Parts: sequence; C-alpha cells; structure tokens
Amino acid sequence: MRPARRDTPRTLPARLLTGLAALIGLVVVGALCPGAALAQSPAARPAAVPSAGAQAAGLHIGDGRLLEGNGNDFVMRGVNHAHTWYPGETQSLADVKALGANSVRVVLSDGHRWSENGPADVAAVIEQCKANRLICVLEVHDTTGYGEDAAAGTLDHAADYWIGLKDVLAGQEDYVIVNIGNEPWGNTDPAGWTEPTVAAVEKLRAAGLQHTIMVDAPNWGQDWQGVMRANARSVYDADPTGNLIFSIHMYSVFDTAQEITDYLNAFVDAQLPILIGEFGGPADQYGDPGEDTMMAAAEQLRLGYLAWSWSGNTDPVLDLALDFDPGRLSDWGERIFHGVNGIAQTSEEATVYGDGAPDDTEAPTAPGTPSATAVTDTSVTLGWAAATDDTAVTGYDVVLVGDGTGTTVASSTTTTATVTGLTAATTYTFAVHARDAAGNRSARSATVEVTTDEGGGTPGGACSVGYRVVGEWPGGFQGEIAVRNTGDAAVGPWTLAFAFADGQTVTNMWGGTATQDAGAVSVAPASYTATIPAGGTVTLGFTAQKGAANSAPTAFSLNGASCATP
Repeated sequence: MRPARRDTPRTLPARLLTGLAALIGLVVVGALCPGAALAQSPAARPAAVPSAGAQAAGLHIGDGRLLEGNGNDFVMRGVNHAHTWYPGETQSLADVKALGANSVRVVLSDGHRWSENGPADVAAVIEQCKANRLICVLEVHDTTGYGEDAAAGTLDHAADYWIGLKDVLAGQEDYVIVNIGNEPWGNTDPAGWTEPTVAAVEKLRAAGLQHTIMVDAPNWGQDWQGVMRANARSVYDADPTGNLIFSIHMYSVFDTAQEITDYLNAFVDAQLPILIGEFGGPADQYGDPGEDTMMAAAEQLRLGYLAWSWSGNTDPVLDLALDFDPGRLSDWGERIFHGVNGIAQTSEEATVYGDGAPDDTEAPTAPGTPSATAVTDTSVTLGWAAATDDTAVTGYDVVLVGDGTGTTVASSTTTTATVTGLTAATTYTFAVHARDAAGNRSARSATVEVTTDEGGGTPGGACSVGYRVVGEWPGGFQGEIAVRNTGDAAVGPWTLAFAFADGQTVTNMWGGTATQDAGAVSVAPASYTATIPAGGTVTLGFTAQKGAANSAPTAFSLNGASCATP
C-alpha cells in the first residue's frame, strides 16, 4: 500500500516487480489450479463440498465465497479509514455510508508502533459501524512490512491483541471481520510469511475466536513473488473453521489487465476466498495501477474491494475525500464512488441490517434554519445547526420549496451544502431535512429565502497563491497550489493561470482540471472547488514530470487578474 502518512514507503520499483510477478505468475498459477486462469462467472464454476464454515453463525466462508449468517453472498464495496491516526474523525463512517459503501476497513494499532486502540475505542468503532449499517473489517497496522521495516510488529503480537479484545468481539460475528495484520511482510525473504500466518490463525482459533479471519499478502501486500498464491491452500486448511479469506493489495505491481485477472482467477478457480483489501488508482513514480480492470474484474467475479483510503494520506493523491470532507471528493474519490463499477453502482447493503422490520424507526429532529453565504449569480452555500438522532444522523437533504412541496437539490453529510445551477437575479426558498442510517427522514426545517446576484460572474484580483513541492523523485514530483480569495465576495467560476519555466508537465491533477500548452498551464475548477468563498481557500494537488531543474512558477493570475504570491 501507499500508507497514510507514508509510515511504510514501498521500497522496490514496481515496474521491476511487475516483470518478475508476471514471470512468476506463469509458474505459480499451477500451484492453485491447473490450466489457464480464465474469467468466468461464479455460477459457472463446479459446486464443492460445503466447508465447516458454512455451518457457522455470522459472516463465514462457503464454497470459496464470503457469506452472511443467512447464506446470502456478501460482496464488499467499501473503503479504508485511518482511524488510529485520526481518532477524532468519527463522522467518517457515516460519510462513507452516505456515499453508498456497505463496508469499511478500519485501521487500528496493537500498541507496538502507534498508540494502542483499547477495548472501549474498538467497541465504539463496532457500534459506529453497526449504527451506519456497515460491515466492519478491523485490522492491526503495526505489522506493515515486517522483516524489511525494523519498526514493524509481528503477527504473533497482533494475535495477542485480538485475543485481548475477545470480550469486545464476542457476539459480533455478523458484523465484524478480523484482519490479523496489515501487509505483514516486506520484500525481504517473503517466503517467511507462511509459517507465522498459519501460527497466528491457529492461535486465534485456539483462543475461541469464531469470526471470519482475513490475512494479507507479503511483499507489502502485493504478493509480487507469489508466496501467498502458492501457499494459500495450506494456510486456508490450517483454519479448522474454514472461515478465512485472503486479501491482496493492488497498487503499481498490478498495472496490466493480465496480471490482475490472472491473480484473482487463480484463487476463484481454486475456490479459495479472496478480495482486494486495498487498491489505488492514481499513477505514482512506480507505475500506473490498473484500477479500471481491478474494479471490473471484482464486479464480474463478485469479489469484494476496499479502496485506499478515505482521507488523511500524506500523499494526498490517494485521498478519496479532501480533508475528510465528503463534499470535496477527489478525482480518485469520484472514480470510486460514482464511476463505472464503483460503489454507488454496485454496492448492496448486508442483509443482516435489512431482514424483517428495521430496529430504528425514530426519525432525527429537524435541522436548524439554514442561512445563506457565498451567494453568486448561479450558486449559494447554505449552513444550518445539526439535527440529533437516537442512533446517528448520516446526512442532510437540501430542498427547494415551492407550491407546498420540496424538491431535493443538494445532499450533504455535513451541516453545509452548496446549491449550483441557479438563475441570476432570482429568489429561491430552501429548507433542510436530516436522515439517519435506517432511512428515517426528519421534518423539514424552517425556510430561508435567497436572491441570487445579477449575472456576469465574479472578477478575480483579490487573491493570493501559495505553491509548494510536496515530494520529488527522479523524473517527477508532486505539487500543491493553495488559492486564497482575499476579497469581500465569493469568486466563481474561476480560471487559474501560471507557467513553468523548466519544461515541467502536469500529468494528473485533483481539485481542478489542467490544460497545458508548452509551459503555460490553465486550470479550471472541479465541481467541489468551483466557488472560492470570501476569505476562503481551495487547494489543488498535482503530479508532474520534470527534468533536472524544477523551479516554481513566479506569477499566478485568477480570472485574468494577478494574484499575490506570499
């Protein structure tokens, strides 16, 4: 993975690893299933004798598939959330649920490398998952890169941590999967992964844990040397309950369709359960992951996927939401949630939350009366006091009120929303409803009237721009541009212009769309950065190619007017 805060950076160039993985894959595929690994639907595969896990309560494995307690096939569609580093971001689970996810993988620490997440904290996470109708994968992150990263902890230590949480986990088998340790082996002697993985599984079962167990691959999760692939059957057979699922992490090693489909089909053809426990899409200095194939193959084979990651990465190209704001999805976030084979299109809620009448029938209270800020000729930003609920408020709907009815014009998981597409010099009436995880909707708030500005847009000129290089590598770099509106009125829509002097070329941008002619760059905003409020700032991130020199642009203009460069 490309972990949050770059705590465990990848150390081998993925282009090299890709070649090795492709070569090794031709050999290792036979270890799991003779013959070619061709994509086919699960229904076309021969039936197998049900495993012991098929008799288990809660989430379990049957015929190589992840099943719910009632036998329903459950396909994860979710994201990773860095809880252990951002314990205050408790709204995140509601936010990812509101965007359609049916599951979340939560980063925890066993205390070896970071501050331990204790029983009370883990119990609270589980309850938040359940309140938001999510299946919860809990993972220990301290094991990342063991054998190569001297700071990493062992799987045995992680197993002891889970055993210490036995009372918290008991009775949660319908809702919780235990991911023993994240990427528990680096690139140094990855064959050493097998024995401690088997030992950790056996230790957890001997202690009485009945949950489905998830195990990550070596090689920083990407298994480019095929160790997990070759030893998957022996690891699976070491679990006396049969309730074990394998997790492959797909980043730059998996940059061709053949590599992706070969790997996943090898497990499916062998009736060994697998999902994509982490994956990234944006290109980096190591390569360009094939996220479109990953998502398409996962949908075709009905395998789960969990995208990395919701927010908080030091490398923000992997943030699905900027600054934990669900209203500011990055291009990567838009791809995951709203793209082809994405979460909104393919996610199905676990039936454990939908069997029979819902337990939660109490609607939230009405939100406070909305107030208007950043009014332009075509948009308005509304804010309101939060509603309350007996479980949790998961979102808000802004409605346009007319003739006694309300038409939803914007939705948000926070207490602000921007309504766009309005007509200049027109009066509108807005109100807000709150929603909870069970779908209960509150009464309508009091209304607010807003008159949009006259047409013509808003000029630039009262602005300042901060530019910095976040990181560099041979031939490329990552940059950040913070555009601040120093004026008294909102600016939008806008165009930012600047020029590179050393032949730099933008290859990817989030927060806006860049077009380039030689050194001259013009940036148009994304939908979530289209308006810069008075006194507000929007942040653009990008990756670019470079030569030996990488000087910063010396001048920026917003809507044709020069900006200060502090």
